[in-house]
Formats: sequence, C-alpha cells, structure tokens
Amino acid sequence: MTIVETTTRTKAHRKTVRRKKMKTKTRNRTMPRKKMVVPGPGEHPLQYNYTFWYSRRTPGRPASTQSYEQNIKQIGGFASVEQFWRFYSHMIRPGDLTGHSDFHLFKEGIKPMWEMGGKWIIRLRKGLASRCWENLILAMLGEQFMVGEEICGAVVSVRFQEDIISIWNKTASDQATSGRIRDTLRRVLNLPPNTIMEYKTHTDSIKAWVDFHGLVTASGGR
Repeated sequence: MTIVETTTRTKAHRKTVRRKKMKTKTRNRTMPRKKMVVPGPGEHPLQYNYTFWYSRRTPGRPASTQSYEQNIKQIGGFASVEQFWRFYSHMIRPGDLTGHSDFHLFKEGIKPMWEMGGKWIIRLRKGLASRCWENLILAMLGEQFMVGEEICGAVVSVRFQEDIISIWNKTASDQATSGRIRDTLRRVLNLPPNTIMEYKTHTDSIKAWVDFHGLVTASGGR
C-alpha cells in the first residue's frame, strides 16, 4: 500500500468518526430529559423538591446490596405543600405496615443509599411510628432543622419488635450541625429527656452490614 493510499484511507476514517460523533451529539441533544416536579398554579412551593420511596424485604432471606437496590421503589415526588398532602393523604401509615418495611422521604436527586454522612437513629416502641414519622417529615419540609442543605432525608423502618426513625445528613464530621439536628429532633418529636438517640456514620453502617451479612461491599439496607 502506498503512502498516498494510506493517507486517503486515514482521512476517510477520520471523516467517518467525526460524522458518528456529530450524530451522537445530535441524538443526545434531542433525547427528552426527565422533567422536574414543579408547583402548580397558586400552590405554596417548598424550599426543596422531595421524593417518597418504599422498600420491603422478606425476613430470613439473605440480604445483599443488589437486593436492596432492587427492593427500593420510587413512589413519587412533589414540590409544594399541596402536592405533599395529596400524596400523603393516600399513603398507608407506618403503624399499619407489616413485616420488614421502610418509607423514605428524600430530597429530589438523592437516593436513600449509604454514602457519605450519617444519621440520627431513634428506636420506638410499637404504636408510636405513625405520629413520630408525621412530625418528623413536617419539620423537615418546614425547614425547622435550620442547617441549610445538610439534611438529605428521613426514614421510618417498621420491624417486628420495634420501629426506627432516622434523619440523614451530609456531613458526619460536623458536630455542631449534628448537635442542632439532635436538639431539633427532641423538640419536634417531644421526646422524654431519657430517650436514647444514636448517631451513626454511613461508613459505620456499611461496616456493620458487611460484618453481619458477610458481604465484601454494601451500600444500603438496614
């Protein structure tokens, strides 16, 4: 093959690659983007958009990161006070859930998976979950925690012997912020002074999950 032939083929190849790239860019630009939830006309917008999630695991079945990701289902999102109540008024209350079930309410764009940060955990005797969950999420939506963008979301976990509520934040090392979240939790839930509250980093949660289930990696589940 001559140098001229080689050069011609190389130029042709480059043109083909450029055409493919242009088609890809055009295709990407025309792909429909997922629409964000927006407040309706005359509605009262929240400071952040939120998404409800639900998960359920069969007791006794081996858990894994993959099964956790498969089990967690998105219910829907909202951007205003009115949209929240339309969702919430049709949802079953935590006290009426059975088995190993969880409700998650997280800011839009944040999936309830263990990453950085941590969470405050409160263990409840049976019968208190519905009231505490409602008070917690109303305080979160109303920005009562006063910690800016630190709050990620909240979870209520229904178990056989007890129920658990938790609120997640971004920065586990910020003691001032975690302290303010703790104090606000005590106030909005009207907790007795002797209530045990535990702060756990997501790193510790992952380690405990791995140790308990014998997994190499993990990123979610309780």
